[in-house]
Amino acid sequence: MSAPAAKEDFAAGFAGLALVLLAGGRGTRFGGAKLMAPLKGRPLALHAAAMLAALPFTHRFSVTGPDVPDLAALGYSCIPLQPPGAPQARSVALGAAAAQAAGARGVLLALADMPLVPAAHIRALVARFDGDRIGTAANGVTMPPALFGPAHFPALAALTGDRGGALRLAGGPLVALDDELALDIDRPEDLACAEALLAD
Repeated sequence: MSAPAAKEDFAAGFAGLALVLLAGGRGTRFGGAKLMAPLKGRPLALHAAAMLAALPFTHRFSVTGPDVPDLAALGYSCIPLQPPGAPQARSVALGAAAAQAAGARGVLLALADMPLVPAAHIRALVARFDGDRIGTAANGVTMPPALFGPAHFPALAALTGDRGGALRLAGGPLVALDDELALDIDRPEDLACAEALLAD
């Protein structure tokens, strides 16, 4: 396959897919303003946001709280989390509703506080997506990034409480991610760990 044909085939896999970056977390365990905390010289949220923005999703949304860098500059349509400080399920619900309104054939849910997830993992999720659902397996649990088809949009848009879409992944296929790369920044010590891993 020629390089242009391979590039077109790669882009075609993302056609019609919506990206939803969840960036509305309260950061209470971190001490506040977590997504603005510097990591390797730039705000934490920009690591995941920039990696995902470089992939050819048809739609890009971000559900954002008050302490988030400018994601619109990376091509995201920003959806303010209402009410501010609402639990993660509210962010998922807003993102799923936006994907549904856009007529997306699938929605990838990703977390802005997971800065080490590589683009190769996202490409693997998209390549294996059969129109239903597929998630990530790391540290012995199922987690985002995860990709859901339209049949799941209504349930995701109706989520409440502090649980994301993980329950919708039960029994579905998973793509393994190295435990270190699945680091979720919750506390300052997690940020220090990410800094050390990026230095390596």
